Amino acid sequence: MSLVDKLGNLIRAVKQNGGLFKSIRTFYFTDDLKWGTHVGTDKYGNRYFENNYYFMGRNRWVLFNDAFRLEYDGSQIPPEWHQWMHYTTDKTPIERPPVQHRWMVQHEENKTGSSKDTYYPYSTTRTKIESWMPKNLR
Repeated sequence: MSLVDKLGNLIRAVKQNGGLFKSIRTFYFTDDLKWGTHVGTDKYGNRYFENNYYFMGRNRWVLFNDAFRLEYDGSQIPPEWHQWMHYTTDKTPIERPPVQHRWMVQHEENKTGSSKDTYYPYSTTRTKIESWMPKNLR
């Protein structure tokens, strides 16, 4: 690949990301600057892209909703888009919408690690070791 091709790809990536300052912002949030075809947006505002110029495993990516800022993780991707991202299917949920049944619950991100919605298991078993307490403090 020549220097001219690399410069052309950089210019394409900067244009697609909305100019120089937005490209710097995208690079700050994602540590990557890519260009590709926008294939869809999920109900949470995450945008999905594909570019087969990149090798497999790096040719599909997501730009998370700006509301997440630096607090994004993989559990914020709905299952139907997760299938497309991990090559389980080549059809996006826009091309083949998922089947919805009454008994299915809506996707929810993993709250473990957040401050207020962390899951704490409740234990019903007694401890096997009793804490030692000095006699003069009883």
